[in-house]
Amino acid sequence: MTTTHASAVLIDATAVLIRGASGAGKSRLAFALINAQAQGLLRFSRLVGDDRVLVEACNGRLLVRPAPNLAGLIEVRGLGIRRLPYEPVATIGLVVDLDAADAERLPSREASQTAISGLILPRLAVAPETDPLPLVVSYMTSAPLAGG
Repeated sequence: MTTTHASAVLIDATAVLIRGASGAGKSRLAFALINAQAQGLLRFSRLVGDDRVLVEACNGRLLVRPAPNLAGLIEVRGLGIRRLPYEPVATIGLVVDLDAADAERLPSREASQTAISGLILPRLAVAPETDPLPLVVSYMTSAPLAGG
């Protein structure tokens, strides 16, 4: 297992791994995705881990777990550290890179993928100053166009 500076949220049966530099908004996006269920934007969402997560390739899937000393904890700006229900393990289905310098209006196939531990995963590169919540919700709830 590899420790990664990232946050992760389970949406339905698939986890979103949120990466970015310190202060990029990883915890903010994770908290917004968790609250998106209460707003009716998502059917199910739950914290996997915030700030540091453990990532492991297993049988062709990439699994994510919370760091043991941070399990169930999330930083909410303005409120501090909060305890939330969490999933102990989930399969990553999307990687979100916040403040990505290579974010494109119409991303190429190469920019829409990333490799972690030898596995190719879908990637969403979010440009600086862009609200990532609608992009992630749309990605997780919309079917891609044929050939896309």
